[in-house]
Amino acid sequence: MCVKPHTQLSPMADNTVSFFNKSMELVQPHTRTRSNLSSTLGELLKRVEDAQNDTDTLPSHHVLNLPPSHSFILSFTNLTYSVKLRRKITFSSYTPSLQNDVVQPKPNCTTKTLLNAISGEAKDGEIMAVLGASGSGKSTLIDALADRISKESLKGTVTLNGDVVDSSLLKVISAYVMQDDLLFPMLTVEETLMFSAEFRLPRSLSKSKKKARVQALIDQLGLRNAATTVIGDEGHRGVSGGERRRVSIGIDIIHDPIILFLDEPTSGLDSTSAFMVVKVLQRIAQSGSIVVMSIHQPSYRILGLLDRLIFLSHGETVFSGSPAMIPPFFSEFGHPIPENENRTEFALDLIRELEESPDGTTRLVEFNKSWQLKNKTASSKSSIPNLSLKDAISASISRGKLVSGAPTTRKTLTSNETTPVEAFANPIWIEIVVIAKRSVTNSLRMPELFGIRMGAVLVTGAILATIFWRLDNSPKGVQERLGLFAFAMSTTFYTCAEAIPVFLQERYIFMRETAYNAYRRSSYVLAHSIISLPALAFLSFAFAATTFWAVGLSGGPSGFFFYFLTILASFWAGSSFVTFLSGVVSHVMLGFTVVVAILAYFLLFSGFFISRDRIPPYWIWFHYLSLVKYPYEAVLQNEFDIKPPTCFVRGIQIFDGTPLGLVPLELKMELLKSLSKVLGINITSSTCVTTGVDILHQQGITQLNKWNCLWVTVAWGFFFRFLFYLALLLGSKNKRR
Repeated sequence: MCVKPHTQLSPMADNTVSFFNKSMELVQPHTRTRSNLSSTLGELLKRVEDAQNDTDTLPSHHVLNLPPSHSFILSFTNLTYSVKLRRKITFSSYTPSLQNDVVQPKPNCTTKTLLNAISGEAKDGEIMAVLGASGSGKSTLIDALADRISKESLKGTVTLNGDVVDSSLLKVISAYVMQDDLLFPMLTVEETLMFSAEFRLPRSLSKSKKKARVQALIDQLGLRNAATTVIGDEGHRGVSGGERRRVSIGIDIIHDPIILFLDEPTSGLDSTSAFMVVKVLQRIAQSGSIVVMSIHQPSYRILGLLDRLIFLSHGETVFSGSPAMIPPFFSEFGHPIPENENRTEFALDLIRELEESPDGTTRLVEFNKSWQLKNKTASSKSSIPNLSLKDAISASISRGKLVSGAPTTRKTLTSNETTPVEAFANPIWIEIVVIAKRSVTNSLRMPELFGIRMGAVLVTGAILATIFWRLDNSPKGVQERLGLFAFAMSTTFYTCAEAIPVFLQERYIFMRETAYNAYRRSSYVLAHSIISLPALAFLSFAFAATTFWAVGLSGGPSGFFFYFLTILASFWAGSSFVTFLSGVVSHVMLGFTVVVAILAYFLLFSGFFISRDRIPPYWIWFHYLSLVKYPYEAVLQNEFDIKPPTCFVRGIQIFDGTPLGLVPLELKMELLKSLSKVLGINITSSTCVTTGVDILHQQGITQLNKWNCLWVTVAWGFFFRFLFYLALLLGSKNKRR
């Protein structure tokens, strides 16, 4: 239902924020009843909209009231996860048998259990925190609950309101905040959240409502003073660490998910920033979400914000319950907590001491099991939700949560029930536009990157223009043209190597966003393919204009146009090839090494160093796979196969490049006369002996014309973009094996 505000609101945009702040005062007390839960972002925005549209009477909205009990309960039972560790082969790996003195190898792999029969539950309106030392299994448990571990490897069950949730549904109703802050550095806080809103909120929601939701979220996250500040990175000053972490949370809760998973959200923050982050998480939980987070060692103030704790030690549960249960638990265990001491610090220190003892934490694990059995009856009664999962999701959507798609029926549950949620909030063309706009905005604020690449192209073109200045139509001019084209075409591919760090820097942002259906992988590939074309066109024109007329290439305006298209196609194919490799190789230096090596092989088999007719049969396949081959042959045909044909060798020039080229001119003329008598053809000093077509035949360029070579080069670019899509589809599952 709608709630009339206590103060008169004007239709100005600033009143949206002030009204939201007044509404948020309802959620501040931590000790309130379930029936007085905080409003969702959707409800608050409905109230603001109503207040702005009507000054006297507020129209009523039909909102399905939730029952006073918990609507969502995330339960997990006996979660067990093990990985195989390969042993290093050493001399000690072989031990002699006592029976027959035969040296037998030890097993080359061992099994390590990261989770061992972990059980518990998390409820909406509460924060469940997983605590433990490094290596205790905190992040692994969060990954298990968030379906980031393959079902073949994870044993046990995870249910929501008693139903095993399918992966596709969990992606829609949940969000996962990684430990690292993966953000675009040159976007402001407001722009970052707005782009997230464009991804996660449906097209049916107007632009003004999306902006209002972003403004409300900025206030909820406490980021009003930093709204217009860029995120920043090592080279650009930006927001603080705590603000950056809250932005990371904000981009994943813009659509008000039902379940929020966070991997150590307070890691690396000071105590004040960490408290503010958890305070934000408390508000999110009180709005009707399940919040599950891992945390290393919470402060006393943070502990007061947590509702449920799980302590882990080497993948086993050593305590599970509310913070208030910690003192009686350890008191019964025989280690009472001293007065005025932080309960979690005492518990973690005790667990660490027990881990170093000979028996480890076995006794504490067994005591926790008996403690849980003793308290099981009381807790089980409150753990039964009043609504089925389908009804609970519908009720949450009616309250304004989970704004991630149009309300159409889609089967997503393993029980073949239907839920009113869509896999993606927007159609593919909107995703392409938003991805492209975000990338362009981020890139335009770092013009030095494109400037360096343009400078490299211009410098290379200027060097080639001055070295090969005004080539003549002589046998030496032919060889110089061949060298120019081979170097120019290979240079276009090598300059594309700078694209390797681009995707590697965005890799984890991409994996985070696509893991929970912010957009399709195909949208990402198409958007980045489209926005790369203008830059490639500028680079191609700069290189072509610098070299074509300075070198004195043939063909006039039409020849220049084809020369430009060939260079553009080379940039396109090279950029696509490097982009594909960046999707396969995860390290920058390894990527550069692979690119340089493969491009060197492409140049070797292009036909410049050895013609196609001279390549051994067992290597001829590599000649046809060479990316340099096709643009190289295209520009050669553009230069030599013209009308009328150009003559490159006349009369006595046939002796150039041979020992006879050093003899006097009179002797060369006598040799021509003798040669004419033998061949029966009159050959004078001006007779054309070799044309451009003859040179093409000498180079073995007889199979494809120049336009076919151009289209093949373009096709290679599309082929590698498709391979890049497959690499993203198969290599970014973001799940442990």
